[in-house]
Amino acid sequence: MEATATALSFTLPSTKTQSFQILHRPINPFNKPISTFKTHRRHHFPTITAAISRGRKEETVDTVREQLENCYLLAGINYKGFTVKQFQELRKTLPETTKLIVAKNTLVYKALEGTQWETMKPCMKGMNVWLFVHTEEIPSAIKPYRDFQKEKKLEDNDFTGAVFEGKFYGPDEFKKLETLPTRAEIYATLLGSLKSPASALVGTLQAPARELVMVLKAYVKKLEEEEAAGAAQ
Repeated sequence: MEATATALSFTLPSTKTQSFQILHRPINPFNKPISTFKTHRRHHFPTITAAISRGRKEETVDTVREQLENCYLLAGINYKGFTVKQFQELRKTLPETTKLIVAKNTLVYKALEGTQWETMKPCMKGMNVWLFVHTEEIPSAIKPYRDFQKEKKLEDNDFTGAVFEGKFYGPDEFKKLETLPTRAEIYATLLGSLKSPASALVGTLQAPARELVMVLKAYVKKLEEEEAAGAAQ
């Protein structure tokens, strides 16, 4: 029997270098590389901001000018150290004939410039709150603040000055404003001088213009009342 030769085939390992894929940690899509982050800055609009600021300033100047109408006295008060609560309480104590406004010195002076109130310039420093008095009865308009100042022990928050009839009164002269005669006192002076010797009447006529005008008005009013009473009889 013939032997059958069986051909055996062997597969040799490949000599080519096998390529291996390097495994990476899966990338989290929500974590962006630091290099890709951009700093977002808020956009400012200086033109609009300036316009708003300028509008508020003009509004403050207009408010001061409105308060100067029919104003008899303008006074500055040292505002430094005031609390909001104290300021609110102070406003409640003031009569309707006065107005209290907080405004920067520069804006107030802009409203006063070119007017009789311009002599208020010495007060344009530090922090002030402004008191506008719309009555001829100056002492009674000032007194509420004096009472408040004593009650709250605000010795440092004194008047920094005032303008009355175009004249500036410093803190050391404020007593003159607080002791001005009332309308009733002026009327009494006039009526008394009319019944007194001529020298007393001359003294009355030499009084400041404001007092003289009020005296004459009082006398005219008295004559009108007497005439009306006579006609009614």
